[in-house]
Amino acid sequence: MLRKKLKNHNIILASGSPRRQTFFKELDLDFTIQVKEVKETYPSVLKHSKITDYLSQLKASVFVDLTEKDILITSDTIVWKDGKALGKPKDFEEAKDILQHLSGEMHEVITSVCFTSKDFQITVNDVTKVWFKILSEEEIDFYIKNYKPFDKAGSYGIQEWIGYIGIEKIEGCYFNVMGLPTRLVYKTLTEIANR
Repeated sequence: MLRKKLKNHNIILASGSPRRQTFFKELDLDFTIQVKEVKETYPSVLKHSKITDYLSQLKASVFVDLTEKDILITSDTIVWKDGKALGKPKDFEEAKDILQHLSGEMHEVITSVCFTSKDFQITVNDVTKVWFKILSEEEIDFYIKNYKPFDKAGSYGIQEWIGYIGIEKIEGCYFNVMGLPTRLVYKTLTEIANR
């Protein structure tokens, strides 16, 4: 449905994430993938969704040769807990520390998506609250050893084993926790198509 409305546009997904690529396929969108390296740092004064908004726009800033038909889509996800952003863990120990910090508590998962063309830039974000049960050390170690969540903000994937056994409830969009607020992406692309 949306594919037809967007037939005069080139959707470019600037993400190496297999999950985000799958979402775009399942949203029935025609798109190409282009990934450009960018150093993902942000000013320390930024908090909460301002961080992901900034980083998704930063990822778009390296694409300087967009054509009239292009719509570039960049995104960023963080886990937010106790006033701090938790990104991707560097190693086993950091992943373990993060999961112990999330154990038995509520945290927020924030994803921003930035839509950039030659004429406009629209940035949207979504926040989902996630509650973990108290995770045992054995459960945390098993998960990290078997699933190696080093490419995931907050050291976990909700769609993996730890999500099955550890998450008591969520408030908000499930797919946002996986890295893309699909409903918001669809809504924003529909608005762009109807311009």
